[in-house]
Amino acid sequence: MSAGPSGEEPQPAGRLRPTSGAALALWAVVGLVGGWLLHPAAERLRDSAPIVTWAQPLALLLVAAILGATAYVTWRAVQVEQQRLEPHRAVNRLVLARSCALVGALVAGGYLGYAVSWLGVNTELGEQRAWRSAVAAVAGVGIVVTSLLLERACRVRSDDEDV
Repeated sequence: MSAGPSGEEPQPAGRLRPTSGAALALWAVVGLVGGWLLHPAAERLRDSAPIVTWAQPLALLLVAAILGATAYVTWRAVQVEQQRLEPHRAVNRLVLARSCALVGALVAGGYLGYAVSWLGVNTELGEQRAWRSAVAAVAGVGIVVTSLLLERACRVRSDDEDV
């Protein structure tokens, strides 16, 4: 092997590893703490906490559905029909999957933390905020799951794997 123009040795072809559970857990914990702190901080700064409408969980469910459909189409093309994705499309889908998985974990943790912050609080909209936030957290988990499915659908068998 010869050195490159900058004098460095060329890097061997690497492999991307799947999104780690530790990274997902870290982002979920960050979201959980942030969502839990949002309630008291907003009440101190604005005298009222944010209201969660049905639009938030429905938007998250829509994102999860789009990711799930993309995962299915990708899996079918790569695994069933044995088509080869163009490299830029494969990278785009992989980046989409990985970023949505991390953001989905953050969002799920955030809404769960916000829901937990309302437990035991007897206010006019407290129970409503808790339930809608819990539904949004479940939708965030749906984004994580469909993102991981899309990431898995982008996998191709390498030449050195057994048939």
